[in-house]
Amino acid sequence: MDELIDDAVVGELSRLLGNAGFRPDALTLAAGAVAGRKLRQRVDVVRDALLLDLPDSYASTARLVRAAFADEELRGWMLWPVSEAVVDRALATDRVHDFDDAMAVLALLTTRFTGEFAIRAMLAARLERAIGIAETWTSHPDEHVRRLASEGTRSHLPWAKGVPALVGRPYTRAIVDRLYRDESEYVRRSAANHVNDLSRDHPDVAAEIAAGWLSAPDDNTQRVSRHALRTLVKKGHPRALEVMGFTGAEFVVDGPTVAESVVALGDSVRFTARVTNGG
Repeated sequence: MDELIDDAVVGELSRLLGNAGFRPDALTLAAGAVAGRKLRQRVDVVRDALLLDLPDSYASTARLVRAAFADEELRGWMLWPVSEAVVDRALATDRVHDFDDAMAVLALLTTRFTGEFAIRAMLAARLERAIGIAETWTSHPDEHVRRLASEGTRSHLPWAKGVPALVGRPYTRAIVDRLYRDESEYVRRSAANHVNDLSRDHPDVAAEIAAGWLSAPDDNTQRVSRHALRTLVKKGHPRALEVMGFTGAEFVVDGPTVAESVVALGDSVRFTARVTNGG
């Protein structure tokens, strides 16, 4: 995985951005500095080099990135540090206009590589505004943008920076409720994983979300809901079990009866019980 951003990738990024008027002085040096580092560290090295080379203003940075994006070859893992550099520039200005425009740039870049990592800083900075914009993406014609709405706002997104506010309160139900019947399996699976994340901190909310989905299902909803509640079902969460159809829990326990009343240290205890589910 670390080799996904190597010196060749950084060199190609320099060439593609250079075609749009970018002077890759620091980025050229970064190509020789990524070797031997983990992937996340490589992203940071390249991002920091980009910030040294990019224009100081957010507007100029966004304009250059959009111009470079006109080249179809600007795609894949090289876009991860680009997306984070755009976010860094936007947040440095603390302007709402720049924030909103950076979200639009992330939606553009995610069509060729996911923006799910870069969006985390946007969520940390202006959570409700970022989620409001993400909600509009749920009707976007591109499946990658619709997936970003769900994947980028997961409370426990793997590889990504944590956003404590997402853990503390379930802000995102409107997003997953709009995506669970999406035409794309790629998007539906993201919505299910999103709810599975929610179940770690808000199990009752996750179960109710799936219950709502199953009240207005399509051909895929049963499978999507099962994937969303997989952790809760393993834990035996009563409402999750009920939602998935495991009902009729009318248990009667006869026992236990213990065979030995005195047990020496190291010996075993034998006991029996009869459990009957009348449901």
